[in-house]
Amino acid sequence: MALPDFQLACVLFDLDGTLVDTAPDLIACLNKALTHHGFALPAPERIKPAISFGAVAMINESIDQAVSDRLRGDILATMLDLYQNNIAEHTVFFSGMAETLDAIEAQGLKWGVVTNKRERFTKPLMDALQLTQRAACIISGDTTANPKPHVEPMLAACKQAGVNPKSCVFIGDASHDITAGKNAQMLTLAALYGYIKPGDRPETWGADALIASPAHLTTWITSVL
Repeated sequence: MALPDFQLACVLFDLDGTLVDTAPDLIACLNKALTHHGFALPAPERIKPAISFGAVAMINESIDQAVSDRLRGDILATMLDLYQNNIAEHTVFFSGMAETLDAIEAQGLKWGVVTNKRERFTKPLMDALQLTQRAACIISGDTTANPKPHVEPMLAACKQAGVNPKSCVFIGDASHDITAGKNAQMLTLAALYGYIKPGDRPETWGADALIASPAHLTTWITSVL
């Protein structure tokens, strides 16, 4: 896939649902919090698509709308405390992603993370996966004043990595990821293997390509070099 005038320097990843599969830990902590507060457990397949939108979205998908904001807040606090203490018990790379990172580095390219996950969770997760020293940039949801889809975190990532936004590609599994990348004038890729909502239509998000797997991402990167 030749792209005239495009010189790839850095591959930027959304974290949850794109770089790593955090669903097992997030859902386990949600379930423990729901049980603690007396709620029934939802089916995992119902919750997984909400992960890209944060813990609040996961909780809202799990309980009745009539539940008070105070109780929702209590569930959230319990879930996040559990998650902070169990950050990477079952989280793993998506199949093929470890090889994709190796291939990126072998090409002399940089890579980094731009996530809406708060630094309280991003940093220990990246440390646990031994990715912190490898990443050229790590931008969390509270690193800048505004999270994705705002352009601020994207530009902060480029500054931290020392690259031009126009030399970057950003891959994510939610429409706000594609919007964020486009706002920064990056190429954008939609991760179809991630936490896609049942009613989502990634082909309408405006991404430059649809990526079916990490191996497909490796092929795409090779094609633009």
